[in-house]
Amino acid sequence: MDTATKHLLVTPVEGGSITTPKGFHTAGIHTGVKRYKLDLGVLYCEVPASSAAVYTLNKVQAAPIKVTKESIAKEGKLQAVIVNSGNANACTGTKGMEDAYTMRKTTAEVFEIPEHYVAVSSTGVIGEFLQMEKIVNGIKKIKTLTQMDFESAERFNEAILTTDTINKRACFQTTIGGKTVTFGGVAKGSGMIHPNMATMLAFVTTDANIEPKWLQIALSKVIDETFNRITVDGDTSTNDTVVTLASGLANNDQLTKDHPDWDQFVLGLKMTCEHLAKKIARDGEGATKLIEVQVKGALNDQEAGKVAKSIVGSDLVKSAIYGTDANWGRIICAIGYSEAEINPDTIDIAIGEIQTLKDGMPIPFSEEEATQYLSTENIVIYVDLKIGHGFGKAWGCDLTYDYVRINAGYRT
Repeated sequence: MDTATKHLLVTPVEGGSITTPKGFHTAGIHTGVKRYKLDLGVLYCEVPASSAAVYTLNKVQAAPIKVTKESIAKEGKLQAVIVNSGNANACTGTKGMEDAYTMRKTTAEVFEIPEHYVAVSSTGVIGEFLQMEKIVNGIKKIKTLTQMDFESAERFNEAILTTDTINKRACFQTTIGGKTVTFGGVAKGSGMIHPNMATMLAFVTTDANIEPKWLQIALSKVIDETFNRITVDGDTSTNDTVVTLASGLANNDQLTKDHPDWDQFVLGLKMTCEHLAKKIARDGEGATKLIEVQVKGALNDQEAGKVAKSIVGSDLVKSAIYGTDANWGRIICAIGYSEAEINPDTIDIAIGEIQTLKDGMPIPFSEEEATQYLSTENIVIYVDLKIGHGFGKAWGCDLTYDYVRINAGYRT
């Protein structure tokens, strides 16, 4: 079955959300940690859900990550995720750990579930203590506000945002063993975004029946092809986490690698994560354009991904695209320092449909047409290395004056 046919078997759900998969409830509220905006959210499952997660590779990891790792390691199950924004609870020492445990304990008491069924996540300013009285009071109120509808999902999404300008949601469905299986997700991320795991927060739900071991295998594979392929500014944060929960309420035969629809499940999870990843890349702080790089002809898929990430992560490429300058020399430079195997004499480069390099030699092109194309919102760069059959993609955004303005005053 070719890729195009496969994609027809995973379809987007119009008006779907993180609560569309069976069994999931959400809420988002304002506690006062932020001045006006929602700042505390909860994702709750009616049953203990199989869970998997990936975390930032930054060696400085915030307290909530340590607590969430501990929760999932206990049994591989979660029933609630409590998330605050406005404060990362990172680099806060013993008190930060105590506060993260308090968030977990309070959530468990409110929802009447074991403590290790709760994951904790935080995002915001690094190096400041949490306003725990406000957060604890918020947790005590939030259970009565949880719903399964689109509005509550949007409020949860809003509650996890920092400098984001839009909510980032995704929902897809597929059929597994004759049962409809749904995937839903939300994410936050706008700055400190670099492909080194998944530098942001993302929460994905599904009603598929799958054990934690196999869910982790699927998630780890998907991360490398989606969230690990985005970059905004090359900074890997201290709090970044992707958590996936599977309620099992679709009642499909339990999924393993030997299930005939295993690849279909992985594809559904991948399309959900890819959709969220692209939303993050487009919403880069100050960004005006989404950049997609497609590389083919590499030695293997991993090498292709490496080249694509190198291009989309180049500040010079990003700046040129902001300035509508078809400077393909910056693209070839990024290919050269990607550490992938290449032959400079076989490389083709195209910006949209405008070819600029053929077999390592420049091709005359219309600067006017190139400028017109680079003035659009979605830019695609195509590279053909012509030394193998590997294929890979990566996503990023342009680098603008506003990025500096936003980050120069982040704490104020």
